[in-house]
Amino acid sequence: MTGDAAAAGDRLVFVPLGGAGEIGMNLNLYGLGPAEKERWLMVDLGIAFGDPSTPGVDVIMADPTFIAERRDRLDGLLLTHAHEDHLGAVPYLWPRFGCPVYGTGFALSVLRRKLEEAGLGGQVPLISVPMGARFAIGPFDLELITMTHSTPEPNAVAIRTPAGLVLHTGDWKFDADPVVGPASDEEALARLGDEGVLALVCDSTNALEDGTSGSEGDLLESLTEFIKDCSGRVAVTCFASNVARLRTIAAAAAATGRTVVCAGRSLKRVEAAARENGYLKGVPPFADESMAGYIPNDRLLVICTGSQGEPRAALARIAWGSHPRVSLDAGDTVIFSARQIPGNEMAIGRLQDALIRRGVRLITDRDGFVHVSGHPARDELAHMYRLSRPRHCVPVHGELRHMEAQAALARSCQVPSAVVVENGDVLRLERDEAVIEGTVESGRLALEGRRLVAMDGSLVRGRTRAIYNGVAVVTVVVDSEGNLADRPVITSVGLLDDNDPLAERLTEVVGKAIDGLSRPAYNDDETVRDAVRIAVRRLFREVVGKKPITEVHLIRA
Repeated sequence: MTGDAAAAGDRLVFVPLGGAGEIGMNLNLYGLGPAEKERWLMVDLGIAFGDPSTPGVDVIMADPTFIAERRDRLDGLLLTHAHEDHLGAVPYLWPRFGCPVYGTGFALSVLRRKLEEAGLGGQVPLISVPMGARFAIGPFDLELITMTHSTPEPNAVAIRTPAGLVLHTGDWKFDADPVVGPASDEEALARLGDEGVLALVCDSTNALEDGTSGSEGDLLESLTEFIKDCSGRVAVTCFASNVARLRTIAAAAAATGRTVVCAGRSLKRVEAAARENGYLKGVPPFADESMAGYIPNDRLLVICTGSQGEPRAALARIAWGSHPRVSLDAGDTVIFSARQIPGNEMAIGRLQDALIRRGVRLITDRDGFVHVSGHPARDELAHMYRLSRPRHCVPVHGELRHMEAQAALARSCQVPSAVVVENGDVLRLERDEAVIEGTVESGRLALEGRRLVAMDGSLVRGRTRAIYNGVAVVTVVVDSEGNLADRPVITSVGLLDDNDPLAERLTEVVGKAIDGLSRPAYNDDETVRDAVRIAVRRLFREVVGKKPITEVHLIRA
């Protein structure tokens, strides 16, 4: 397809709004048609989680303003699989689009429960698509390609357009023994390669890891041996959506004579969806966490959420002794059967420290084989290139270092071109070139209580600044003559100790600031507030080295 042909109506663009340059909150857009008249397809709509740099923010998602403004040309949202970073934002953002949502049975089972919790039950048009199906969304001719990942029913998507075929991998790996579901359909990938793949938009999470990711089927023996050596209670923490891992843990528990208790709302939601779709056949129902106290310690195994140090997850509440039904103490063991996502190191460290203080023994991937990744390492990426033979490789789903590493690997494997994009880039895809032709609005939204606010807006920035620099509120009462009618009242948060002598000096500088004003200046409220604000901030900067948020309440008697 030449550039002239594309301009005539077959122009194909790829626009990531989330997930390019970061791990999480995936939001991918494909546009087909003349500029400003494109029809759009959205692939995935996920979330990421807050960290210590985002105080008070638990959930983050991509800002969808660009596509929300084009909702009349958005033909649908296709979910590749059931992970939170691919569908978790639907309950928050779907009202901005109102489009149909397509997915396989398991993904929609998980999503349906989330929508009901958000008060959107029955409102979102959910269209179930069988594994391996070929169907259309608007002008996009789509085919689901069965892959393997750490949750049931992961799909790559073959997107056929007049401009060419794009293979969007979603999250994937090659695993001959995946425990749940079939292995990746390599025959279908090779068939697409024969047909001709214009661009491979590909998972980059493990692009820095040599070799392969390993097989879920190999994990059972190792986990069983670790659990067999434990004398007290055992907790295993993993990603809630990793149904294969739930089966593996359940089998290890059965082999060691332990009863499985499920702790964590998201785990219960996933367990219900998995049983609804037949992925836990033969696995006895997990006991509710209310039963944990009635099971002998050496016969109890708790599967719990919180492997990434999430403060509200079950494991965090157990570690800090605030879980109402499950406790761990000296002699008990926690197995971290999950990878450490970049950016979560501090939160995980604090969680593990809290467990150690309780005398709990920790087993992580540093101690042995307790986890396999659901993402492809370098040998698997190279095999994907050999099967699909793309003209262009477009790395996504990774931080910049992961995407650059995949681009370099693709070039070394004779992929003709590899283009690294970041959120907001508009990548035009043609046979002979893949060109970033501009950028569109992108950003992040934070879930603030029940509201969505801009991550770079005044609310989140103000809170962060207040945490690091403190807050001072000064109340000043002045009379008609320009004198203080009463002693200034200074209230601070995070700045002064009880009976701090600095409080007296602050009172003095407020008085001097007002005394130094001319009559015209004194009559202007904003000038008075500014004078007091500057004086207070200057003293805090000189004495404690902080620049607090300073508010002045001016009262004229």
